[in-house]
Amino acid sequence: MNLQKLSPWNWFKREENEGARSGELLPAEKQHDPLARMHQEMDRLFEGFFGARRWPEFDKDLLLKPSVDIAESKKAYRVSIEVPGVDEQDIDLTIQGDSLIVSGEKKQESEDDEDGFHRVERRYGSFRRILSLPTDADAEGIKARFKNGVLKITIPRSGETAGGAKRIEIGK
Repeated sequence: MNLQKLSPWNWFKREENEGARSGELLPAEKQHDPLARMHQEMDRLFEGFFGARRWPEFDKDLLLKPSVDIAESKKAYRVSIEVPGVDEQDIDLTIQGDSLIVSGEKKQESEDDEDGFHRVERRYGSFRRILSLPTDADAEGIKARFKNGVLKITIPRSGETAGGAKRIEIGK
């Protein structure tokens, strides 16, 4: 009996490994770090006095990280990635080895208006998601389309993934 078929595929194993190598703290590790606990406690005290306000440079959870939905059928894997406010030409979709890399940038809209902002909750900047492809994914047959801020990727199932890098065009 092949037990590997019973366990779900970890689509984010490479992304998780790269985050650990780059020194990013994972949420589970933050709880054991005394400095992170002290920072959280200080935030709690100041939020109680001044009101809630979080700064992206202190909270890695606030960095741009588009939401991903993954579904599978007998013929293909379907990946949907939410990237609202991002233009199609600002998204790059590539295959590198056994990884599908989605990267891009959400640019801030600028107007020549002299009004100042009172509150800014939208986030801008670069994003990158790395999906580890299963061994039965057909990298040559991957198709992508973009509509209404959602990137939909279809990955056919068949043979082993090929090595090297490949750029995938996004259709409408």
